[in-house]
Amino acid sequence: MAIRTISIDRDTWRVLSSGFVTQYTRDEFGLMFVRGSGDDRTVRVTRYSPLGTRSREASLMELTDSDLHRLFASSQPSATSPEAGYVL
Repeated sequence: MAIRTISIDRDTWRVLSSGFVTQYTRDEFGLMFVRGSGDDRTVRVTRYSPLGTRSREASLMELTDSDLHRLFASSQPSATSPEAGYVL
């Protein structure tokens, strides 16, 4: 599994594919931003449409740090996301 690391506001976030499949299959992928571990872990989730390859792992590696910062800015807390276990 491909994992990227970025720094946002002096915090280190690991970025990885959520593995969640939407109705759009390979046109939209989920990303999880994870900071910390255990009970102190914070998770944020977002989705994006890849511009190049249609592989989740490869498309994550194609994203620039600037792309990841932009996606983080539009991410939502894990408590509101099915990728992180939210259920209606």
